Amino acid sequence: MKSVLKLLPAAGLALGLALGLAFGAVPAAAQQAAAPKASPAAIASAREILSMKNATAMYANAVPGMVEKVKATLIGQNLNYQKDLNELAPVVAQQLAGREKEIGEGMAQAYAAQFTEQELKDLVAFYKSPLGKKLIEAEPRAIDQSMKVMNSWAQSFSETIASAFRAEMKKRGKEM
Repeated sequence: MKSVLKLLPAAGLALGLALGLAFGAVPAAAQQAAAPKASPAAIASAREILSMKNATAMYANAVPGMVEKVKATLIGQNLNYQKDLNELAPVVAQQLAGREKEIGEGMAQAYAAQFTEQELKDLVAFYKSPLGKKLIEAEPRAIDQSMKVMNSWAQSFSETIASAFRAEMKKRGKEM
């Protein structure tokens, strides 16, 4: 973002901000500058919520996964180095181990930006309540079942759409 801002003349930037404000759109950088910094207590509450919801499971394998993805890209660009890159992948993964924690910190900041400190404390209290604990336990299953419903619907509905296309094409004298 900073490199983009360096390229824009000051007058153009001022005009862009003025137009954005006039039409209710504020660039992301301006929104971040205007947003108050979350308190350490708010971030701590956000971390606690994420911990209770076992959010780390979402990104626990982010580093090795990204290493493998980048390795595959590099192999595609450098077939001669496939053996070396395969040997180096575990070394690079080991060197960068722990960096996935940056994701958790980013998530805590995101929560703290969306909720007030008191709201986060209230959410912590809720997740510690019997209903909150049940939500944490049951929500993954509910989401999994919801995804199955959505996938089943999409499969069925795609067949309905394909039938509608075939019927319309038949009206045009074209069999599919």
